[in-house]
Amino acid sequence: MLHALLTPEHVDSFQRDGVVLVRGLFKDHVDLLRSGIERNMAQPSEYAAENLKAGEGGRFFDDYCNWQRISEFKEVITTSPAAAVAADLMQSATVQMFHDHVLVKEPGTSKPTPWHQDGPYYFVEGRQTISFWSPLDPVREASLRCVAGSHLWEKPVLPTRWLSEENFYPDEDAYMPVPDPDAEGMKVLEWNMEPGDAVAFHYSTLHGARGNETASRRRAFSLRLLGDDARYVERPGRTSPPFPGHGMKAGDRLREDWFPVVYRR
Repeated sequence: MLHALLTPEHVDSFQRDGVVLVRGLFKDHVDLLRSGIERNMAQPSEYAAENLKAGEGGRFFDDYCNWQRISEFKEVITTSPAAAVAADLMQSATVQMFHDHVLVKEPGTSKPTPWHQDGPYYFVEGRQTISFWSPLDPVREASLRCVAGSHLWEKPVLPTRWLSEENFYPDEDAYMPVPDPDAEGMKVLEWNMEPGDAVAFHYSTLHGARGNETASRRRAFSLRLLGDDARYVERPGRTSPPFPGHGMKAGDRLREDWFPVVYRR
């Protein structure tokens, strides 16, 4: 039986398009997430980044892997319906934690989030993967944008560094160049969203976001989860997040002491 937030159409859309909108996924946790983000920005981790070049206006902050030190994030992960909804969308019996990610575009930040797939940056692969992207402010122009069906492409998109825009994997033939979905007429899905709504998308779904040229903040919380078939893979370059010293080998399920199971049917 599906979670009450879902219909069979949600599951079909996620499997077909690699992305679906789930209204109200974190609606009861918006204030908690706002508090966690403020704490995260005041106490950034070693992975925090400012994603603007000199002279670019606004502020584009991001940080990840903070759920174990920021209690608000941990509470959301353990008490929200996100893990149960993830299990239904992925069609998985288990849901395993991967990491959290905070992305904040302050007013007047014209820089867009570049088009990319998350999967090539990660050291995990599988059919059953899912990210939730949830704004904590009303979003119109600065919403997440996803290319329908891109999770089924034969080749992954070449990962690049956001600031330098340089490739960082040596075998470019194994990847396709970063496309321009608008110029190439691809089906781009995006939604007007209220705080606590969430876009659910596969790790291999191509996505990006417009800049935030409004007078309001655009705070977003992302949660990355894994299903039954997700396995550790070797990458030709440094992964993001790096998770140094994990000790896993290719083909392993991610170690549960670092990446705990947060839901079982």
